[in-house]
Amino acid sequence: MKFKERVLMYEDKLKDTDDQIVEYINNNTEEFLNQSIQKTAEILFTVPNTIVRFSKKLGYLSFSDLKHSLRDEEKTISSKESFTEFTILNNINKTLELIDINIINKAAKKILESKNTFCIGAGDSIYFCEMFTKSLRCVGKRAEFFQHRHDMIYSMEKCESKDVIIVISVSGETKQLIEAVNKAKDRGAYVIALTHLSINSICELADINLHYWAPKISINNYNATDRVGIVIVTRLLSEAVWNELKCE
Repeated sequence: MKFKERVLMYEDKLKDTDDQIVEYINNNTEEFLNQSIQKTAEILFTVPNTIVRFSKKLGYLSFSDLKHSLRDEEKTISSKESFTEFTILNNINKTLELIDINIINKAAKKILESKNTFCIGAGDSIYFCEMFTKSLRCVGKRAEFFQHRHDMIYSMEKCESKDVIIVISVSGETKQLIEAVNKAKDRGAYVIALTHLSINSICELADINLHYWAPKISINNYNATDRVGIVIVTRLLSEAVWNELKCE
């Protein structure tokens, strides 16, 4: 996983000091790679331990691991990147890199504690909402998905603080889903978002973010974006719920 992708994935763990470290690395990558941790700390008016903690927040084993990974990224020749980067195998591998089992388990526990679970999506995402609600219903959880916008909005306006909203959106910018999530948040509901790893409006509204890799692909003006990452994440979330219930 690249540095910038880690920053997006663990954004909710980063404090103001961490944001300053990120900005420094992004703007001074070459200098950062060739200086000691003491020198980096001196430039940022902080202490080495803060930078070590920052490295671990992003999932690196150590500060040295962070620098080693960044060096590998710098060696990558961008001109070699082509359409093959969007193949299904690459998307699966990238999705697996983005999975944090601790976050999956946290989301599963919130679902188990909920009074109702509503799974919302638009367009093709509705199919995955239906699949996920079935995985909850089979263990007795109250779960619902919506085929039509007005039914979705009505339920979001009536939901409660003990309810959980699962929102599936590749872009995270679908207007009707943003509207629905805002209404659910106004009612105090807990929101779990499943989106492609990016900075987007739905991620900013969510209480928990689960990411997959699904860069947009258009062929002859037809949306051919791969959605296998959604299947992987929703299945993992389903299995986490089942495991909590000790289902056989």
